[in-house]
Amino acid sequence: MTNWGFLGAGSIARSSLAPAVHADHSATLHSVASSDPERARALAPLRTYSSYDALLQDSDLDVVYIALHNSAHCRWTEAALRAGKHVVCEKPLGLSRTEVDTMVRAAADTGRLLVEAAWNRWHPRTRDLEAMIANGAIGTVTSVTARFDGLAPPPGNYRRDPALGGGALLDVGYYAVSATLAAFGWRAPRVVWAKQARWDTDSADCESAFLLEFPGYGVAEIRCSLNGSRAEEFTATGTDGTLRLSAPAFCAATAPAHLTGTDRTPRTYPAIDPYRVMVRAVEEAVAGRPCYLVPLAQSRLIASTIDAVRSSCLAG
Repeated sequence: MTNWGFLGAGSIARSSLAPAVHADHSATLHSVASSDPERARALAPLRTYSSYDALLQDSDLDVVYIALHNSAHCRWTEAALRAGKHVVCEKPLGLSRTEVDTMVRAAADTGRLLVEAAWNRWHPRTRDLEAMIANGAIGTVTSVTARFDGLAPPPGNYRRDPALGGGALLDVGYYAVSATLAAFGWRAPRVVWAKQARWDTDSADCESAFLLEFPGYGVAEIRCSLNGSRAEEFTATGTDGTLRLSAPAFCAATAPAHLTGTDRTPRTYPAIDPYRVMVRAVEEAVAGRPCYLVPLAQSRLIASTIDAVRSSCLAG
């Protein structure tokens, strides 16, 4: 059995990761550390801690899941790795390429596993989309349009706070950037233009829009927001056809999903819990068996791209 420990007991830990760990036949939710004892106990671990450091000193733990706000990812991921634990960290892995590099170095130094918990990357439709494009199903990709509009966070929520790593770009924009980079074969883009809007002068971005150019290949127009509307769209057009994800394009899980190509015959995917698939993959990796994990090189490129978009917004 693999013992999991959670740093944090927020909504994703409660609704997604804890059920996935409890459902896995070789995983145990051994411990949870939270400043709120009730929330920690609600996840039904064997042990609870009020201190993150105390959990990391638990010699019975194998894997630590980082379920904290974005600005805490780097500090606690590095601490967990250096405490000898494998780490699964919520996306975005870091607030910047510099933070991601810090975590990647810590994983290399310690020989521990580091996984960015970009849960939708384990969905069979996402895996098929990436494989089909890589195998030339639509020829050479020349353009992408991607959009993710999500619910508005309530006042006081960390998603409104830039110091905590809030904002539409790091939250929902992450999914659109990831899918776009995959469509263009994980090549590094150039930001042609970028713009952002904020809830107020001191808040994080509530909307981001930008155009990426992949020199020699094509362009991608990406829009994301946290203003209350709901929209998830993704289309990749190539020299030999088009692939389109039905809504929700990025967060399909609780309902059947579809992938439609130029022949207009959709591939249909039943409802699935990608968190369970991710937990199973981590279990396989810890045991030394082959499995799919999001490559850290891709996590680094996503962070670099988001860095470039933010820099372009500041310069403009």
